[in-house]
Amino acid sequence: MQALIFSAIAGVCGTGLGGIITALLGAKSDKMISALLAFAAGVMTSIVCFGLIPEATELSSLPITILGIVAGVVIVMLLNRAVDIFTDKRQDKLQVHHTHEELYHESCVLCQSNNTTTLLRSGIIMLVAIGLHNIPEGMAIGAGGTHDTELGLLLAVMIALHNIPEGMAISAPLLACGIRKQRVILLTALSGAPTFLGGLIGILLGGISDVAIALSLSVAGGAMLYVVFGEIIPQAIIMTKSRMLTIVTLFGIILGLAVTAMG
Repeated sequence: MQALIFSAIAGVCGTGLGGIITALLGAKSDKMISALLAFAAGVMTSIVCFGLIPEATELSSLPITILGIVAGVVIVMLLNRAVDIFTDKRQDKLQVHHTHEELYHESCVLCQSNNTTTLLRSGIIMLVAIGLHNIPEGMAIGAGGTHDTELGLLLAVMIALHNIPEGMAISAPLLACGIRKQRVILLTALSGAPTFLGGLIGILLGGISDVAIALSLSVAGGAMLYVVFGEIIPQAIIMTKSRMLTIVTLFGIILGLAVTAMG
């Protein structure tokens, strides 16, 4: 039960807080959002490399951990591919996202919606797209919390920290589209709700055996690494094209390592 609470807080409160910050203080510049995303990418890398993978290896073996990582990468690749095809049929748009609006699918979701039906359908698509990134994070919290409550809490705090800039990146273009602040905050918070589903999956799988916990942790780790290196870091670089983002990412890794070690 605690792991589910941790998952809900990390997802809804993390992204929701990002939406609130942007709604209250105004849409932030690409430079600030990219720096926060780079920092979050470093934190997420620390979670995986110094938290999830060592725990998974200790509970099972290196081959099983590697298998889980590969599975997590493949699963997210396939899901992202499916969402990209569903939201944009043009093949040249399926390879690289050039803006954060394209990354989170807002440009084809809310800005171009002309009626309530289209808005509802497109809003669901957006929430599914964003939720794909949050499900493996919830799995990590659920499986980690099943194995060790302190590990689950640590993962929840770190993931909530990562979700704040993601919530800001989601809400900024929505505000620019003229969507009301209350709706933007609600949509941003709802985008973190799938973390709860991921937490439930992690708990169910983690309750089977130590090997199942290890697989859950490694699958979540692989999915998170793919999101970090395949989407978050490239997106941050595209937004500002600054070498300083490397320093920001490394700072996030160091801070994540320090927090993980203290946990």
